[in-house]
Amino acid sequence: MPELPEVETVLQGLIPVMQGRRIARADVRRAGLRWPFPENLAARLSGKRVLGMRRRAKYILADLDSGETVILHLGMSGRMLIGADGRAKHDHVVLDMEGGPRIAFNDARRFGMLDLCATDTLESHRMLAGLGPEPLGNRFDAPYLRARFATRKSPVKTALLDQKIVAGLGNIYVCEALWRARINPATRAADLDGRQVDSLVPAIRDVLAEAIAAGGSSLKDYRQADGELGYFQHAFAVYGREGEPCKTEGCTENIARISQSGRSSFYCPACQQQA
Repeated sequence: MPELPEVETVLQGLIPVMQGRRIARADVRRAGLRWPFPENLAARLSGKRVLGMRRRAKYILADLDSGETVILHLGMSGRMLIGADGRAKHDHVVLDMEGGPRIAFNDARRFGMLDLCATDTLESHRMLAGLGPEPLGNRFDAPYLRARFATRKSPVKTALLDQKIVAGLGNIYVCEALWRARINPATRAADLDGRQVDSLVPAIRDVLAEAIAAGGSSLKDYRQADGELGYFQHAFAVYGREGEPCKTEGCTENIARISQSGRSSFYCPACQQQA
């Protein structure tokens, strides 16, 4: 599933061709994806101008001049393809932008979602309500994280994947950030000391920023909005590298994998010893 850097990369590709432009025509090809589409979706999109676009967690938001906001989630295999001809089998929603290209929401597995919400009630939408701060935003810092971890008995890996603690983090980048901070993914969040939390926040910020600069990570289905692959997977230190040598200079240990809450966690047993 695309994580924050992949969603941010798709957003940055869409902004130049959507923001400030009118949707000349929307073609909705099916009743819904993971959930049903809103009633009269094509009519509610057609003719509307996109005033602004942004990301919240793993959602792309597009404010319309009708007073509604499009909420888009790519799911497992969703893509927003710029310059599509709109005839592909899994092009489920096709937008013809005024003075611009055709954009297709293509989703082979149909786990994505698209909803409309009144812009002034957006924060209470069921998909957005209760989300924690953005990991690249000013509200996410070491004092905040120390306070949220203070009573958490769950492993730090699980806590960081809790969207109510921090929004948008996913399995890949949590594994990478924990390796950079030299924290074992099985360590209880409440057992981290101040120095570890202090190192974890910049590790999270750095790995996300580097992944965004690389266009995200292409594993299986992900593509950028222009159809290009992301490249950050070539820089993985631990994710997907079970049995391979640790990249820390002087370390002779191999990367290990454990299962946590149904997800694979990758780490170095030497560099990330559990307290």
